[in-house]
Amino acid sequence: MGQMEVEMEAVDGINSDNPDESSQTQMQEEYLKAFERLEEGQLVTGTIMQVTADQVFVDVSYKSEGKIPIGEFAEVPQIGDTVTVILEKKENKYGEVVVSKQKADAKLTWKSIKQAFNEHLPIKGVVEKIVKGGYDVILPGDTHAFLPISQADVKRIDKPESIVGESLEFFIERLYSDGKLNIIVNRRKLLEEASENKRAEFFANVPVGSEMDGVVKSFTSFGAFVDLGGFDGLLHIHDMSWGHVMRPKDFVKRGQKIRVKVIKIDPEEKRINLSLKHFTEDPWIHFEDKYHVNDIVKGKVTKLTEFGAFIEVEEGIEGLAHISEFSWIKKVKKPDDVVSPGDEVECMILGYDLRAGRVSLGLKQVKTNPWTDLADRYPVGTRLTRKVLKLTNAGAFIELEEGIVGFLHVDDLSWTKKFKHPSSELKTGEDVDVIVLETNAKEKNVRLGVKQLTEDPWRSFARAYKHGDAVEGEVSSVTDFGVFIKIPGGIEGLIHKINLAEKGGGDEALKEYKAGDKVKAVLIELQPDKRKAAFSIRDYKKKAQREEISRYMAAEESGDSTFTLGDMLKSRES
Repeated sequence: MGQMEVEMEAVDGINSDNPDESSQTQMQEEYLKAFERLEEGQLVTGTIMQVTADQVFVDVSYKSEGKIPIGEFAEVPQIGDTVTVILEKKENKYGEVVVSKQKADAKLTWKSIKQAFNEHLPIKGVVEKIVKGGYDVILPGDTHAFLPISQADVKRIDKPESIVGESLEFFIERLYSDGKLNIIVNRRKLLEEASENKRAEFFANVPVGSEMDGVVKSFTSFGAFVDLGGFDGLLHIHDMSWGHVMRPKDFVKRGQKIRVKVIKIDPEEKRINLSLKHFTEDPWIHFEDKYHVNDIVKGKVTKLTEFGAFIEVEEGIEGLAHISEFSWIKKVKKPDDVVSPGDEVECMILGYDLRAGRVSLGLKQVKTNPWTDLADRYPVGTRLTRKVLKLTNAGAFIELEEGIVGFLHVDDLSWTKKFKHPSSELKTGEDVDVIVLETNAKEKNVRLGVKQLTEDPWRSFARAYKHGDAVEGEVSSVTDFGVFIKIPGGIEGLIHKINLAEKGGGDEALKEYKAGDKVKAVLIELQPDKRKAAFSIRDYKKKAQREEISRYMAAEESGDSTFTLGDMLKSRES
């Protein structure tokens, strides 16, 4: 109620029970005095008395009615409605009171804007358009304000045009700058305060165990944030399901409406922990009643990682089969080489941790380990013909059967030859005859040999020859310290240069020999384990001389004249 209206009510109350002429005169005088106390430019409340096509007549309790262009009203008013106007003139040259609704609206609007600024109250406005650094906002009374884009929301606005045209609420941060009207508004602070108020109300009224509706807002590596109505709660990845969840996005979707249970509240840290899995009983409670280590169970492959496969044994109980537990015989590099998501598989329970909600599973354990009876299937001494899989500097890998590979070392290719690389004798993909030398199931190792298919020629030589026995051989190489000869069977030994001639030997004697020469010598040293043999031509000739003399003496004693001293001399010359 305006000042004029109050004062007029006071006037009307005087002598109202006896309205004689004297009292009416007094009332008019009081009315005029009350009206005289009003000042031009003051707000006055009036009543709409008449509405025409272009004007509205307003009674402000004066001798004439004020007229307002109908265009100043947002909607056509009704007779009897009240309206606040500015008293522009008490009386114009025509004796009429002049009022303005438009100026009154502007004054009231500015009053509300100042009040919003001074009392930190929200005010509505419309985001008109995008300008540099933010938005142009239209407040009541067509008042322009600037909204910095950083203060437009609590989160980053990826599409600035998305809020253009929206009617929103703001706090007024500033009215003037350098003495000029320069209004700046802030929506972010308003939203943050509203969120804090709702959060405080939540902490005061919502107990642990309560159920709430929320909307999935955003994701992190450890869970999802859920909007509970202006403030967020955390749905941790471990609280999404009793089973194993690798990525939050695989379990809930952004914008999805979900029902959650409050499982923890921390008012000091302003944290709210939510859960989906707590709507059902923890399946791990009864795990030990159903399952035991070494049990074989059926499950469904739910997810593959580079290190194995997750297998759901039952709803909420998911275990990991590590890639090392996929096969006894194959080195599996990628899980999808063996299983795929959705596969139904049999596996063995290898171990579990109830507190952590983990169970270790094995796929290979449901099958017989081929290494267990390896020694029975491939006893030492077994002769095989198998394919060469791969060659290395150290030897060759030979496939015995699928997944079982033996190793043939380069030193086991020959008793007498030395190879720098097995490719001198073997080729990948070719079959080769081998013999099993050793099996070790624990180390998953089978040692093979080729030279062991035949007897060691050094052993054969050691059985056939003793110290002083004569041999025939061929010069294989000449060095500055002697001559190497090779005898049948592949045995190679040294004739030192001092043992090349009867007298002295030495460098001169070395000049008489070259590779390929046939020679006769006697064995003077043999070490089969060290692959070492030494021969002597000098001792051979001495032995031949002794044998010739012995034959000559034996012939003389027997009277055999067919063997003469000349024969002996000729034999020595040869």
